[in-house]
Amino acid sequence: MALVPCQVLRAAILLSYCSILCNYKAIDMPAHQTYGGSWKFLTFIDLVIQAVFFGICVLTDLSSLLTRGNDSQEQERQLKKLISLRDWVMAVLAFPVGVFVVTMFWSIYIYDRELVYPKLLDNFIPAWLNHGMHTTVLPFVLIEMRTTHHQYPSRSCGLAAVCTFAVGYILWVCWIHHVTGVWVYPLLEHLSPGVKIIFFAAVTVIINVFYLVGEVLNSYIWDTQK
Repeated sequence: MALVPCQVLRAAILLSYCSILCNYKAIDMPAHQTYGGSWKFLTFIDLVIQAVFFGICVLTDLSSLLTRGNDSQEQERQLKKLISLRDWVMAVLAFPVGVFVVTMFWSIYIYDRELVYPKLLDNFIPAWLNHGMHTTVLPFVLIEMRTTHHQYPSRSCGLAAVCTFAVGYILWVCWIHHVTGVWVYPLLEHLSPGVKIIFFAAVTVIINVFYLVGEVLNSYIWDTQK
């Protein structure tokens, strides 16, 4: 795919995430007024991650166009740093967290939506916004992977970063329950303490598996020998 269409595509995706975030924050939901606000939901954190990631992508595209034909070594060095940051965010956050949110949300939703997205939320969140938060994330990140080669970090460093994010969010959820006495997700209300530990461990494993899937998929798509 040509460079200019890719730039336009990334800019359009970035604008769509900005629109989704603005519309979501404009909703007057009781959950937004409680401890942690929107930041207690992984969906919202993922939206911010995706918006920041595609913002970096757009900035990288602009910098690449501006430095094209320029012999400045300093500008070239800064561009390489920006590309490295873009690739790291894609590998460690945008892909594994985005795929995790989409697959986990719809898997639980199909089983019993009340465990993750109670029907009451339909009165606040329109269907298009729900899909913007929980569906389009997957095709957007796959499009980005298909249009741009991303250099993954070493597997040990990548998995360590993913584990740090997963454990950090789990601790955040537990802290919110400690402060408010209410679990962020209704599903956790139905699990015994022992099962919660197993559930949290499984979640950490799954998000690490998605990191590996992204690494393999990126290598398969951009295998120069193929």
